[in-house]
Amino acid sequence: MNKLKAYHNDKSIKDKYVKRVTWHFEQDNIIRDIGWNGCKGCAIGCTLEKYDHSQYPIELGIPEWLARVEDTLFEGMSKDKSRTWPIDFLAAVNIGSDLEAIKAPFLLFVLKDTLETFESVEYPDVKKAVEVTIALWERDDIGSADWQEAAKAAWAAAWESWAAAESAAEAAAWAAAEAAAKAAAWAAWAAAEAAAEAAAWAAGESWAAAKAAAYDRYADEILSLIKECR
Repeated sequence: MNKLKAYHNDKSIKDKYVKRVTWHFEQDNIIRDIGWNGCKGCAIGCTLEKYDHSQYPIELGIPEWLARVEDTLFEGMSKDKSRTWPIDFLAAVNIGSDLEAIKAPFLLFVLKDTLETFESVEYPDVKKAVEVTIALWERDDIGSADWQEAAKAAWAAAWESWAAAESAAEAAAWAAAEAAAKAAAWAAWAAAEAAAEAAAWAAGESWAAAKAAAYDRYADEILSLIKECR
């Protein structure tokens, strides 16, 4: 099976979509909470001029899971950052890069960030579940049969700790569970959503601001990883 190459290794494809999204930005068409209404839309909508994450691999050579991460971060990040996010995202992608390579590093960043957002001393089982999931994604045999078995065990541990936890710890355990259970396809997207919830719960009264700040951190990290990916 051939590896997916960003923009199908074609500069004209990158230029086309960056130009399109820049135009939508200039027309003030990039808005949240709408996929695509024929004129305005979200990050995905204004990129494709339709709302269909599955078209990213086909049209842009970008994995669908990464399209979902882009979308989730756009909807949850700070408003100011969201204005240029679709342009920043597309511009950061190097032509011909294999973006599957950034999934594990991004997941590790999200999971490690999660450990810092709640009082893990009170919930040692949750802390252990997140640490086990981190160890899972640090392995060299990601995707192998042995790794899949380890993912099942990590999911079971995270699920058990989730059932016994509450508030931030519950969300942290859920992030670990999602990272293990959805390893094949949606791990990065699902774990990022849950980890942002953990940050929000940990913040208490500043829930909305903390969640947006978490998404901003994840956006900065994934842009950095994308730019380094060749």
